Amino acid sequence: MSAQSRQLFGTDGIRGVAGEFPLTGESTYLIGRALGHDLARGRQRTQALIGQDTRESSGWIADRVAAGMAAVGVDVHSAGVITTPGVAYLARSRGFAAGVVISASHNPWTDNGIKVFSEDGFKLTDERELAIEKEIFALLAKPGAADDTAMKVAGPSLPGETVLRKAYIESLASSVASDLSGMRVLVDCAHGAATAEAPELFRGMGIQATFTCITPDGKNINEGCGALHPDTLGKTVAASGEKFDLGVTFDGDADRALFCDRTGRVVNGDGVLLLTARDLQARGKLAGATVVSTTMSNMGVEIALKSAGIRMLRADVGDKYVLEEMLKTGATLGGEQSGHIIFRDGDATTGDGLLTALRVMDVIVRSGRSLAELVSDLKVFPQKIQNVRVREKVPFARVPEIQRAIEAVERELDGKGRVVVRYSGTEALARVMVEAESEEKMQALTARIAGEIQKALGV
Repeated sequence: MSAQSRQLFGTDGIRGVAGEFPLTGESTYLIGRALGHDLARGRQRTQALIGQDTRESSGWIADRVAAGMAAVGVDVHSAGVITTPGVAYLARSRGFAAGVVISASHNPWTDNGIKVFSEDGFKLTDERELAIEKEIFALLAKPGAADDTAMKVAGPSLPGETVLRKAYIESLASSVASDLSGMRVLVDCAHGAATAEAPELFRGMGIQATFTCITPDGKNINEGCGALHPDTLGKTVAASGEKFDLGVTFDGDADRALFCDRTGRVVNGDGVLLLTARDLQARGKLAGATVVSTTMSNMGVEIALKSAGIRMLRADVGDKYVLEEMLKTGATLGGEQSGHIIFRDGDATTGDGLLTALRVMDVIVRSGRSLAELVSDLKVFPQKIQNVRVREKVPFARVPEIQRAIEAVERELDGKGRVVVRYSGTEALARVMVEAESEEKMQALTARIAGEIQKALGV
């Protein structure tokens, strides 16, 4: 069985436009049934957890998935609106057979998705996703599979069980020992899942937090705010006259966080990896003096880490693949430029934006240095990422014109830059990334490859 043969599951679960296949009323119910069958196999009593973000469609999708699981005898509990890592934490700490998240993360409000964590808090293996997917298609082909002959009916997913969200917040608060009460922070919750936990968490720890984008209406998630638009937060912090020590911004499901310093300069996941890696190294907690990042991380962070005696390994894009490499090598820190940071010196099994925010503040407090000072030596190579919408995801090596363009750009860079061309794991997009010593060169080389992809495969 191969990951390539999956049709529904991508690198981050099932994702699409809400109301369209595979996220229709019928298909979401059948996804729940197929997942429920998988969970109940070999168990006398099965309990599962479901949580969701703030999208207009998340409520009915959660209800349909829960109904499908309940139909085959799974006892479904809801945490209501909660971050993705919150569901992963509760799955492993509360004895659930699985944790299901209804969210499309950073995508527009019209999209949604279904992501599943196993009982140990890790994402499902590709092989297990494929087995579930095969049953989904078998049920879709079977008339009457979506009828109402359920063994039992799951309750509504909202508002969910407060005690579950409380347990997650308490676990985060206990993960940092430093007194963070002196921190002045502007927090952008992206009108997403962080709105349900961030205020209670930060205020409970005494952090002097001011919150923005914290009034979700079902359609404003990620809209001009959050981790997709960190410059928005940066401008507000810069205009405040150093009222804040830093800014923190989350994406829709809060599994990632980006930052800005007191002048408004954005610090992405590469900067977070650098400052937390050096801190862990200094305290003897960076296993193997190794950090796992992805092919998209800037050459600048690799150089800065190397100067600190830290090796950086590159995994495929996707926190799932970062985690796989971390488990394989024993690394305690890994993450992505986009802000997914995984701390394995604790018990985290996925990126957690709230935890990342606390860990960054912890380093600032213990070091007595500002965020800007902690990453002042990070010299970022100019980097351009250009997306090209494609008709189909044909391997680039099979398209001579594209392959020749990539090879020509690599020869021109001659080791003084990088080129990465890949397909999105969740959308029909080709992503072209070029790093070069100059802005002009980077722009030209990126456009050259993107143009060949557009001509050969573009919509």
